[in-house]
Amino acid sequence: MIRFLTAGESHGEALTTIIDGFPSNLSISKDYFDLHLKRRQMGFGRGARMRIESDEVEILSGLRGGKTLGTPVSLLIRNKDRDNWKDVMDAEALPRKSEKVSVPRPGHADLVGISKYNFNDIRNSIERSSARETAARVAACSLARKFLEGFGIFIGSFVESIGGIYPRENYFDELINNRIKSNFNALSILKKADKSAVRVLNENHEKRIVRKIKQTMKKGNTLGGTFVVVASGVPVGLGSFVQYDKRIDSDIASAIMSINAVKAVEIGNGFANSKKYGSEVHDEIIKNGESFFRTTNHAGGIEGGITNGLPLVVRAAMKPIATLISPIHSVNLSTMKKVDARHERSDFVAVPACAVIAESMLAWVIAKHFLLKFGGDSMEETTDNFNNYKKKLFKRIKKNFSK
Repeated sequence: MIRFLTAGESHGEALTTIIDGFPSNLSISKDYFDLHLKRRQMGFGRGARMRIESDEVEILSGLRGGKTLGTPVSLLIRNKDRDNWKDVMDAEALPRKSEKVSVPRPGHADLVGISKYNFNDIRNSIERSSARETAARVAACSLARKFLEGFGIFIGSFVESIGGIYPRENYFDELINNRIKSNFNALSILKKADKSAVRVLNENHEKRIVRKIKQTMKKGNTLGGTFVVVASGVPVGLGSFVQYDKRIDSDIASAIMSINAVKAVEIGNGFANSKKYGSEVHDEIIKNGESFFRTTNHAGGIEGGITNGLPLVVRAAMKPIATLISPIHSVNLSTMKKVDARHERSDFVAVPACAVIAESMLAWVIAKHFLLKFGGDSMEETTDNFNNYKKKLFKRIKKNFSK
């Protein structure tokens, strides 16, 4: 079982992560980690923090000569903004006149955090509930992403909408209706989206969204949106229907929902399918050479909690960021009087970044189920197991039903 743990505060010394359970001899470089950390910082409408930070990892353990040792990998990402917060975030002694944050922001973890952990300063809630933590997640999951690429599994994403502005022709429909080429690689989506300031796939769509973001920034407001994450090359048979906690769709929904500000997740054409006849939404099966295929992909690549060999298609919705320059009402906990909510430096929109984080979380879930099925203490052993399965799968089915 692979696992990772992150630690660190938004304005603390650094973020750290420990990743455990990956086989030995997986080749990965510092540049690979840094590439995806940089992608997480992309997007028009990001806040001042992104101009301060330029995230990169320090590899502390688990690699030698550019390959994993099969031991825990530990990574560190320093917070460059730390210098401005040394006194406020000192681990041992706070300044005598340290300002306590007493006005919670609606929609954030401020009030629930101090309620749960019995804090007398909202700063203690703000620091760990911040989306800054997702930088450590992206670093950890980059190891999973690199692992999957060795087996021809690639992951990409694109922004579908921001502020309710959708494209006139939605690529999501092509994924669902299976109008993609048989050699489809999700990296093609990633590369095209990364060329856009808001990670969309159409230039006119980008212009409309950027115009909306600029209007929103002038108003001191924020925007949310929807994005789509796709994984290609996923083999048949990851996940299980035998227990609720072994279903891969359950894990995917949990992982994507765990990202800050994500409030809805669907796999395939989930919500739309609920309004149609069964004959309109179930994917017909055809024989395609030495394998089976579906004529459509309404199920998003998963049936009965198990991958069916088609691309995994996940769509999610991110709410607008809770920190507003033009705030709504809250309560000052020191006086218990009605006040305007406080402003903590933040983004105006972070949907493009959220999509990249979702890529990372999807990579982690797929890698987890891949290793549960194929195992192996080294990349060579895992590769042998995978190739043997792939080679014999269709023949085994044919043999079983020809008796």
